[in-house]
Amino acid sequence: MPRTTDTDGTPVPQRLLAAATRLFAEQGYDRTSVQEIVEAAGVTKGALYHYFGSKDDLLHEVYARVLRLQQERLDAIADAAEPVEKRVRDAAADVVVTTIENLDDAMIFWRSMHQLSPEKNKQVRAERRRYHERFRALIEEGQREGVFSTATPADLVVDYHFGSIHHLSTWYRPDGPLSPQQVADHLADLLLRALRP
Repeated sequence: MPRTTDTDGTPVPQRLLAAATRLFAEQGYDRTSVQEIVEAAGVTKGALYHYFGSKDDLLHEVYARVLRLQQERLDAIADAAEPVEKRVRDAAADVVVTTIENLDDAMIFWRSMHQLSPEKNKQVRAERRRYHERFRALIEEGQREGVFSTATPADLVVDYHFGSIHHLSTWYRPDGPLSPQQVADHLADLLLRALRP
């Protein structure tokens, strides 16, 4: 990627994403113009359209970069040579920590996902489904091995955990009493308690 001449050398796509994320979080996606984004990033509209075809592409990338990170981490956890209970706990905690560390991105996305083009919306749903299916496969592995109860279907267990994660942006505050890891540990422990036979 081409580098800017800024003293920090931040690549143009990262500058655009940082500006878009801040503006979408402050003003909302629909109230933020392309002109405001390029001015905040210190680039031209031509530079934006070189890297992103539209404001819609920026919104998609705000979420996609977090989902890519989470998918890579989940794949590594799921493939580790650890007991399934530890892998589920690690995966359950990791998705909480990575969501909190990218809370603006998550908040923007949940507020604005409906504004994506149908094609991008479909793409994001497929990416999320892949993540959820890998997470569910871990639960099912534990259920097959008798480590976890089969009383609740794995799909509902996954929906339960991710439902709590989707609400983090409504209540979590960085200056609050719990660190990201503490919240992650509590939610992962709740999940495991619900799964034990």
